[in-house]
Amino acid sequence: MYLHLGNDTIIRKDDIIGIFDLDASTLSYKTRDFLAEAEKNGRVVNVSMELPKSFVVCREKDGCKIYICQLSPVTLIRRASQLGHPAE
Repeated sequence: MYLHLGNDTIIRKDDIIGIFDLDASTLSYKTRDFLAEAEKNGRVVNVSMELPKSFVVCREKDGCKIYICQLSPVTLIRRASQLGHPAE
């Protein structure tokens, strides 16, 4: 199954590692460092044309990719749950 993140971006649900609230998660310096390092390595994809609310970490063959999304984590989890097993 697939999860639509917005702006024509679709990811495989099986590849999702986690869905995170951007405001709450970036309070931690470890999360900010993780996101900064991922961006420096070209692993961040911004699919938001508006104020971002969440980020989704997905596994790839050679590491992970982070999608910055304008949808709330609750909305993404609800969408994922409606497609089958929850992506929590």
